[in-house]
Amino acid sequence: MKQAFLNLDGLKIRYLEAGNNVLDNARSNNTTEVQNVLFIHGLGSSADRWLDIPDALSLSGLHTVAPDLPGFGLSDKPSEFDYTIKEFAKFIAGFMRKAGITRASIVGHSLGGYIAAQLTTDYHDLVNKLVLIDSSGMLDGPTPLLRQYLQAAMNPTKQAVRIVFEQMVADPIRIADVLVDGFIYRINQPGAKHAFKSAFENSVYTQIGTDKLKQIGESKIPTMIIWGMKDNLIPIKYFKIFEAISGSQTFLVEDAGHAPFAEKPAIISEILRQFLTNKAR
Repeated sequence: MKQAFLNLDGLKIRYLEAGNNVLDNARSNNTTEVQNVLFIHGLGSSADRWLDIPDALSLSGLHTVAPDLPGFGLSDKPSEFDYTIKEFAKFIAGFMRKAGITRASIVGHSLGGYIAAQLTTDYHDLVNKLVLIDSSGMLDGPTPLLRQYLQAAMNPTKQAVRIVFEQMVADPIRIADVLVDGFIYRINQPGAKHAFKSAFENSVYTQIGTDKLKQIGESKIPTMIIWGMKDNLIPIKYFKIFEAISGSQTFLVEDAGHAPFAEKPAIISEILRQFLTNKAR
C-alpha cells in the first residue's frame, strides 16, 4: 500500500491506499465503477494493523483505503477534537468526500466497528456493504481486559503492554516485540494518550443500541459480522447481540482472539474477498 496524507478541516490525516485510484479511474475511459473499501482501525491502533489484507483485496480489483483516525497513528492528535463515536463517523464521511469516494464498503474493527455502524446509520448513502469485526458498540461498561488496556496505555511499560496484548490473542507467541514497541511509540506521541482515553470512555460507556442495529438490517445494506472465538477483550457474547442486524452473514474464527484478521489473515482475506466482490473461488 502507498502512504499519503490529506488535510481535512485543518487536520493532517495519514492513510494507506492500494488498487485503482478513484481519480485515475475518473480520468480514464473505463466506465466500470470503482469498488471502494474503507478500513477503520480499532482503539490505540493504526492503518498498519490491517497488514497485507487491503493489498490482497486490491488484487481482486478493489480500491482499498485505510486512514489513521484523528488521535491515532501518524494523523494529527489535537486536544480540541471531540473523540466521540459520532464525531469519528462524521470524520469518516468527510474523509470520503475529501478523497473523492462517493460510496464504499466499510470494514471496521473494535472501536472502528462501532464507528462503521454509526456511519451506516448516520450516512447510509455512503455505505455499500458493512463488515464488523469484534465490534464495540454494545458494551455495558469496560470488560476487565479493557480496563487493563487503558491502564497499560496510560503507563506504557513494555511488560504492561505485553501482558495485555498476550491476552488479546489465542496464542501469546503471536505477539512479536514489534507490536509492543510500535504501540508504545505511538501512545507516547503528543496528544495520543488524551485521544486514547477520550475515545475509550466514550466507546465503552455508550451503546449504538439494538434499534439502530435493526435499522441497519432494515436498510438492506449487506452486512457481515466476524468474531474471534477466543476474544477476551470483547467476548463472544457481544457477537450474539450484533446478530440483531437482520439478514447479516456471520463468521466465527477458531483459534483467534480480538483481531482475527491479524491471527488468521489468509482466512479473513478470503472471507472478505468473497463478501465484498460476491465471488467465490
